[in-house]
Amino acid sequence: MVFKRMLGAFGVGGPSVDTVLTNPNTRPGLPLQGQINLAGGSHDVHIEHLTVSLVTRIEVEGGDAEYDAMVEFLRVGVGGPLHLAAGQQVSVPFQVLMPWETPVTDLNGQRLHGMTMGLRTEVAVSGAIDKGDLDPVYVYPLPVQERIMEAFGRLGFQFKGADLERGQLYGVPQTLPFYQEIEFFGPPQYHGIAEAELTFVATPHGVEVILEFDKRSGMFGGGSHDAISRYTVGHAEADTVDWVARVDGWVRQAVDRHQAALAAFGGNPYGAPAGYGPPGYPHAGGYPPAYGHGGHYEEHHDRGSGMGGVVAGAVGGAALGFAGGMLIDEVFDGDDESAEADGDDE
Repeated sequence: MVFKRMLGAFGVGGPSVDTVLTNPNTRPGLPLQGQINLAGGSHDVHIEHLTVSLVTRIEVEGGDAEYDAMVEFLRVGVGGPLHLAAGQQVSVPFQVLMPWETPVTDLNGQRLHGMTMGLRTEVAVSGAIDKGDLDPVYVYPLPVQERIMEAFGRLGFQFKGADLERGQLYGVPQTLPFYQEIEFFGPPQYHGIAEAELTFVATPHGVEVILEFDKRSGMFGGGSHDAISRYTVGHAEADTVDWVARVDGWVRQAVDRHQAALAAFGGNPYGAPAGYGPPGYPHAGGYPPAYGHGGHYEEHHDRGSGMGGVVAGAVGGAALGFAGGMLIDEVFDGDDESAEADGDDE
């Protein structure tokens, strides 16, 4: 690959940079490796530091409007200071450990529609900073995440899209300032479920699975009443569980639980007494603001956790069998800096 981009912040005759990833396909918890190739320009420069960062696009709610924003969620210094002579070529290797909570962007070689992620390279020379390179990164699910997503597909849920929401989830060991929602259309056999939203929050020991089911008219009563459940599963369970049966049980539990709750409260989801909701959340209705309003939340802890096989195996996985399939989304489509970088390729 030729040197990709002249560092415009340093003027005519300045250095150029190209970041090359050893393998842009990765998983949460795995290292992302590569090297930064620098080529000196027409004069010597002193590079103060080299930094790489993971960036993605999230949805932000502001007042009555929603908008997309680019966010940097991991930043790592990888080199410098160093002297770069005119015409000199230098390669700086680096390794970045992907956070366990890194959202999934790809499955079976296909981009989850709505997801974008890249690695940005920053070069600082004599107080001037140039964000020189932006390279796409493809994050595949951990084995247990992949099995759960496959199970939704095999149960007839149709993939709708995925996005990142700014905020913190109640009672979840979340460290990133956003969380991912993977959305499905509900299949006909689960009467009344219009859509399902799946959220993963992974740790070295396991994965928190948060499920939200949106009603069809009349399913969970009047108003905007959704069913939310949380489960904890271990990495070692990936290949030891019938995930189709497990996920089917989760869905049916949500349906049965909310039908029973509505019956107990005369069909009024807002008539529940204090404590109807997560432990320690005493408000009437018991629904944490991070999840919305008027719903029901229940926590479950499935069988134990473990690290066995958590990062083993090739990136990819079995076919989902989604009725609608998944759509390809361009990496940082419309991002000005990405477009500029691409436009300077030879």
